[in-house]
Amino acid sequence: MNRERIIRSMAGAIALIGLFLGWGAGWNPLFVHEYWLWLVAFVGANLLQSGFTGICPPDFFLKKLGVKGCGE
Repeated sequence: MNRERIIRSMAGAIALIGLFLGWGAGWNPLFVHEYWLWLVAFVGANLLQSGFTGICPPDFFLKKLGVKGCGE
């Protein structure tokens, strides 16, 4: 698996976990708090700025760990 696929998987998993923890106040027994929806907003904002600037913090750390990219 390359860096790009790992980053997309991480972003999707974090967004879904944040939605699961923040949504369903009345019926979800695992409901924690609606502030978890801020995690989803943070992931979305990070993806948006990454699209414009090309700067992605997880990409930096994965490079340091030696994970290969698409064209490497």
